Amino acid sequence: MTLGQAGEIEAIRRITNRLPPATAAELGPGDDSAVLRAPDGRFTVSTDLLIHGPDFRLAWSTPYDIGWKAAATNLADAAAMGARPTALVVAVAAPLSTPLSMLEGIADGLRDGCAALSPGVSVVGGDLSASETLTLAVTVFGDLEGRPAVTRGGARPGDVLAVSGSLGLAAAGLALLFRDGVDGDRIPDAEAARILRERHGGLLDAQLRPSPPIGGGVVAGIGGATAMLDISDGLLLDARRIASASGVRLDLERAALGPDLARLADPALGFDDDRRRRLVLAGGEDHALLATFPNAALPAGFRVIGRVEGGTGVTLDGLAVDGRAGWDPFEDWDGLAG
Repeated sequence: MTLGQAGEIEAIRRITNRLPPATAAELGPGDDSAVLRAPDGRFTVSTDLLIHGPDFRLAWSTPYDIGWKAAATNLADAAAMGARPTALVVAVAAPLSTPLSMLEGIADGLRDGCAALSPGVSVVGGDLSASETLTLAVTVFGDLEGRPAVTRGGARPGDVLAVSGSLGLAAAGLALLFRDGVDGDRIPDAEAARILRERHGGLLDAQLRPSPPIGGGVVAGIGGATAMLDISDGLLLDARRIASASGVRLDLERAALGPDLARLADPALGFDDDRRRRLVLAGGEDHALLATFPNAALPAGFRVIGRVEGGTGVTLDGLAVDGRAGWDPFEDWDGLAG
């Protein structure tokens, strides 16, 4: 049965029946608004769009992947503020020919992504509409639990720069898809992607079904992080955002990135040394947490990759680098869907 055949009421019923209640919700789906508890009196809120074409390709991603990634990318935004995610609101616009099984698969991915990455979080509401392009708009709420929010603007000279999570894996997975997950005309191909996933499942999952360290946001907040964000657009570009907001220079240590480079050294991947460096430094969508701390006694899960210095911009072992290198959807999308 398609979305057009079922209609809104039946489609929403099938979706919400697959979603568990959120522990932070006093009232979930079914009314005009959800009611969430906010014991701290404050909460974080962020929203994100995932659109067929620039953000995912149906030839490469299953509906389950799309739902999981929608949960993961938004949960990371709450975590990056030092908040504990509490609930998601999801709006979906889809063609009327969309099978209801696809919407159910997205719901399953949302459910399982939340359960795996931030237990207790669920979808508490949203909307469903028709569109020529499959689009998800997701809003995430987070509880600061009495702590101040960790913004991008608090880094100070003398702090250490640290990361929790992987660097470059998601970008490597996307590079493999654009190289080997296409047909002879360079159009995304589902069968080619399936074979690629069998060969390099870890890298493909890092891109299509990411698992960022959501719990690390609260750990960092409790541990005294002075600034933080999640790396969605690449290490250099997102480090530049902290540097700009804080009025400092972030100096990355090349040696500290050795483990990230080593993960991409398998000859079967076909990445030379220069490509591996670019994937680690400028690749996006890992949603690792990049944070600064006042000393090197870091919370669990974080490792030092640099220092905060006086000045501006981003450097690598003290030398200038292009801090603008990274993912920009307004420049980098090829205009295709697939």
